[in-house]
Amino acid sequence: MKKRIFAVLLTAALVATLFSGCGSSNNGAANTDGAAATTAAETIKIGTISPNTGSLAAYGEAVVNGINLAVKEINAAGGVLGKQIVLETLDDKGDPVEGANAFNKLADEADVCAILGSVTSGVTSGLASLANESKVVLLTPTATADTVTDADDYVFRACFKDSYQGRMAAKFAAEVLGVKKVAVLYASGDPYSAGLREAFIAAAAEFGLDVVAEESSSSTEDTDYSAQLTNIAGSDAEFLFAPYYYSSIGPYIVPQARAAGFAGVIMGADGFDGTIATMVDDKSLYNNCYFTNHYSPDDTSATVQNFVSAYTTEFGAESLNALAALAYDAVYMLKDSIEKANSTDRTAIRDAMSGMSFSGVTGSFTLDETGTPEKSVAIIEFKDGAAIWNSTLGN
Repeated sequence: MKKRIFAVLLTAALVATLFSGCGSSNNGAANTDGAAATTAAETIKIGTISPNTGSLAAYGEAVVNGINLAVKEINAAGGVLGKQIVLETLDDKGDPVEGANAFNKLADEADVCAILGSVTSGVTSGLASLANESKVVLLTPTATADTVTDADDYVFRACFKDSYQGRMAAKFAAEVLGVKKVAVLYASGDPYSAGLREAFIAAAAEFGLDVVAEESSSSTEDTDYSAQLTNIAGSDAEFLFAPYYYSSIGPYIVPQARAAGFAGVIMGADGFDGTIATMVDDKSLYNNCYFTNHYSPDDTSATVQNFVSAYTTEFGAESLNALAALAYDAVYMLKDSIEKANSTDRTAIRDAMSGMSFSGVTGSFTLDETGTPEKSVAIIEFKDGAAIWNSTLGN
């Protein structure tokens, strides 16, 4: 009899443990700020997907930090609809297959009301159709490829898209720098890089820029660009548009361009954010380099400075980049949508998010019919190893 009583008590304890952990980490990856002791009925569960390991792990770190900071603030202020947010955070390793597996896992969990992610356009593009099939909101903080979002579906973003970002790069080259002859280096196999190349070349014609050289690599993870950059240096280009990620720009493209004799402007897009961490010893090589970005931590507005202060207090300054700010904004966008819907129903959240107006760290905007904001672009300049706010552009 004692053994039977002990077994019943043990079973009850295990059941209680399972329910108290509902909405928490799978594989030890989730964050449950402020909600460790709550039950599923008292929580709102959000899934997140990001590259937490691999060559783009710095992006994943920033995005996860930004999400966690926002959730911590929201939970401390009473949560959403009187409930605490819990997160289930999965790693896509920067790989589309891993991303799809992570998405399917989250979408199959009935208590996951929405999914934040992923970070790169290459992964997120493959998740869009899955989101529409599952009828669950996929809100990417940072995937900028135009093809990520479409009209009247379940996919939204907190960032501007590449066609807009590429156009602003061309506008900066023509109207601010006053250059005439430009070159392009891009990764043909990457949706992000290829989309930016297409947008920049289209806008170059609009702004009177002459594309005198164009070179490509197969991916954004190549390490040797010397042949392409030698050809560009041999042209009479004054400006090179190179839409790659920080992991290629910092250690490879910029130093190899300078070694090939190209002394002109090198400009990229938001993928350059994080380059400082990968610069070679001679920081002067990066002078005369710029990139378009979603915000600048140098912006003196109270909204930006409050975020910068809170983030650096919690995580330090090293991982503070625009992706962290976009992820932070994305959580608040989702909070606003759940509150407007007064529900955690997936379709109700989607309907509330469609066409929403929002003001956050990375700007004020209204989502267009594709679920994409159009907002101002910060131009960031590298100077003696530091990234400084150069200017802000809009249409």
